[in-house]
Amino acid sequence: MKVSVVVCTYSMERYDAFSECVESVLDQTHEPLEVVLVVDGNETVFERVCEDFGGRPDVVVYDNDENRGISYSRTKGAELASGEIVAFIDDDAVAEPNWIEKLVRVYEGTDAVAVGGHVAPDWVTEKPDFFPEEFYWLVGCTEKGFAKDGEEVRNTYGSNISFKRDVFLDVGGYDPNTGRKGDRHVQAHEAPVGIRIREQYGRGMIYVTDALVHHKLFDYRGDFRWLVFRSFWQGYSKRVMDLLYEETYGDEGDFLTDLFVRYLPERAKRAVLGPSLTEVKRIVAILAFTGAVGLGYLYGLFRRDVLREKTTSSKQASV
Repeated sequence: MKVSVVVCTYSMERYDAFSECVESVLDQTHEPLEVVLVVDGNETVFERVCEDFGGRPDVVVYDNDENRGISYSRTKGAELASGEIVAFIDDDAVAEPNWIEKLVRVYEGTDAVAVGGHVAPDWVTEKPDFFPEEFYWLVGCTEKGFAKDGEEVRNTYGSNISFKRDVFLDVGGYDPNTGRKGDRHVQAHEAPVGIRIREQYGRGMIYVTDALVHHKLFDYRGDFRWLVFRSFWQGYSKRVMDLLYEETYGDEGDFLTDLFVRYLPERAKRAVLGPSLTEVKRIVAILAFTGAVGLGYLYGLFRRDVLREKTTSSKQASV
């Protein structure tokens, strides 16, 4: 089963991390493997990528004609790919050598159409003591209580996600109206793919705990204000998804139940009996992040006319 791994990048500032990511993909134990490198409209980066990785029979290099964002770039990479399976990893992540092997094992042993793995945080600097594991999803890592091994989910995170290529392209790939592009803040670009796959194929994504990728977390991802800002736009993105899809197949309700019924009481108990100042900080962070998500969702409600226009164009583009 041939697998194509798509890695997208756009900036020389991230090139060292990108290069380490590509090397980890090239060192995978699974064969046959193809690596598709998509540069998002940066000629300087494209030239460097061609110099370092071009000319290899197992590597495809492509440069967008302009900056088009992560969603467009990933879909373009899938279109260029020749593998039966297309996998995606962020350019600031590093895969374990058996990452693809673990994903493929599920495809070969089941009728799965999509498989994703675990994204572990790799703090480039010291992890902030206030940051709770329940909110790792804010930085693209797998949070506490996400799912059990082999469980069907809507989607995993963008650093560790794969699809049968024909299925991915059949549902339209990633929506170019979502995902990172400049200062645009609609962040939920994996969710729509998972939703459309379930609508058309009646199946979700299989989560595999031992298919492991390490996601680098730089200084800014541990900044409290940045995390609150991120939480706000996650709430806004949730509102966009509600407009795009009548049923988002989300597990936000289960997450909130676990958060307020299990995790917060456990942390409060440790904070009091410890006593633990760290637990107090994490409780404050949980409340702040949750509140910011709620405010972002409300902001989306008040901007419903603008959102309706955007989501209408998004639906038309995916038809």
